[in-house]
Amino acid sequence: MTGNGRVGEPLIAASGIWKIFGPKADRIIGTSDAELSRAALREQTGCVAAVRDVSFEVWPGEVFVVMGLSGSGKSTLVRTLIRLIEPTAGTIRIAGQDVTAAGPAELRELRRHSVSMVFQHFGLLAHRRVIDNVAFGLEIRGMPKEQRLARARDLLALVGLEDVEKQFPDQLSGGMQQRVGVARAFATSPAVMLYDEPFSALDPLIRRDMQDEVCRLQEETGQTMVFITHDLPEALRLGDRIAIMRDGAIVQLGTPEEVVGSPADEYVENFVRDVPRSHVLTLRWIMREAEPDEILDGPRLDVRCVVRDAVPALAGSERPVVAVDGDRVVGVVDRTAALQAMAGEGG
Repeated sequence: MTGNGRVGEPLIAASGIWKIFGPKADRIIGTSDAELSRAALREQTGCVAAVRDVSFEVWPGEVFVVMGLSGSGKSTLVRTLIRLIEPTAGTIRIAGQDVTAAGPAELRELRRHSVSMVFQHFGLLAHRRVIDNVAFGLEIRGMPKEQRLARARDLLALVGLEDVEKQFPDQLSGGMQQRVGVARAFATSPAVMLYDEPFSALDPLIRRDMQDEVCRLQEETGQTMVFITHDLPEALRLGDRIAIMRDGAIVQLGTPEEVVGSPADEYVENFVRDVPRSHVLTLRWIMREAEPDEILDGPRLDVRCVVRDAVPALAGSERPVVAVDGDRVVGVVDRTAALQAMAGEGG
């Protein structure tokens, strides 16, 4: 994944987003009622705060994952980004455009050209062949038939479905249908892809395949993605950064390594308790500075190497491992540090 190199402006900038459902919802923000728990707010005002004062940025080429339990507000949040749900307050900019100030025509253009969304339910057109489903967004844009079909064939090849272009959706497995949905979303070359729990209805093996597919597509295309999930392993696998939501608010935002290595509170700690730390933490997390006169002749490993993969080198050498970033030595990793990182691992 390519989201670590931040160049230029963020592609998405969300600031102070609120979504409150209920009577006179816009009057709650800025009052003491806004500080109430969900249950107390509902009891006192009849309103539900689905998203509470959320701010974040997503950078070009980044995979930004929003995760949380059912009811945490993650799906409501992602829908406010393109105003499928109107935010009660806050500002959203996508690719330099003020989404919150956009009129109906501008919103239509944003959804056609800048953002594509992949839902849990595939939403394929049952009466159209696979290739026509993939080309549908281009047809709406008015692209000539030969051009849009050629583009659709390229995308089907990218997701490994070039052999089923003439079939209809109901002739495909669930996993294949979801690949068609992903190809359709990619077809319009959007600035941002929004995935709303797209694989949660799939069985575990197909789900794993689809995660592989998203990773591969992201690496090949450099696509910016916002990915919604309730599944922590999926979040850790896909995300450059993860925002964990609870009761409508973000309780921690960081890299997978930061979330697992330094959970912000007990809620996050419970989430990550069973994650094998050595599969997520890198040498950067556990290294120390080299002593001024220390001889650095141990095995050299990239600082981004996860602890698990560094174990053979640590076990096979009497010397500490030297963590490097390119040709530059950035730290030293002792066996003790690796053992401490792995101590108390679950699963």
